[in-house]
Amino acid sequence: MASRPDRSADRSDVFRICSLLLQYPDEDLLELRDPIAAAVGALPESDSRDALERFLEWWAGSDPLEVCQHYVETIDLHKRSGLYLTFYSDGDKRERGSTLVRLKQLYRAAGLPLEGTELPDYLPVMLEFAASAPDGRGELVLREHRASLELVRLSLRDLDSPYVHLVDAVCLAVGPASPMERAAAGRLAGEGPPQELVGLEPFAPPEVMPPSEPRR
Repeated sequence: MASRPDRSADRSDVFRICSLLLQYPDEDLLELRDPIAAAVGALPESDSRDALERFLEWWAGSDPLEVCQHYVETIDLHKRSGLYLTFYSDGDKRERGSTLVRLKQLYRAAGLPLEGTELPDYLPVMLEFAASAPDGRGELVLREHRASLELVRLSLRDLDSPYVHLVDAVCLAVGPASPMERAAAGRLAGEGPPQELVGLEPFAPPEVMPPSEPRR
């Protein structure tokens, strides 16, 4: 079957929906199952929409407690499928702090300052920025961190997690990974995040990052 790419406006909707669905499935989010399903159904036919529908088939048909447990076990506690993307590329090195500051400045310059307590490299935050930023600047941020996205995608696929369909949808909307990006993802998978622990209070890895709200 031929690829069915998303148009620019449709990509924004894909990013916004994925930003919601990649967050912890608390009671408020689970109550939005029907509106989210309607939003996905309203998207034009595309490979991204197909991926979202595959996720929703599991998400809407599963027991809420099982969904929450799966999220915690897969996203919160698994080292290679956390959603703080700069951890994979920068790890505990000082460069990560600079990258986070740069992301915050980029959001502010686009008129979309970071609100709340989440770090700017949290994938749902990056996706919300990608959905709202003008002139395609949000998609550039996702492209810059494509290797980390691919690593998360591979990990979720290895874990046979339905959440892989959401990352599939994001990657399909952004466009194919280049050979260089795929090679970088392979290096990250093989070597793990870099470390520079001497004389530095390190950033915690994703599985021990404090969430924006209590897990239930």
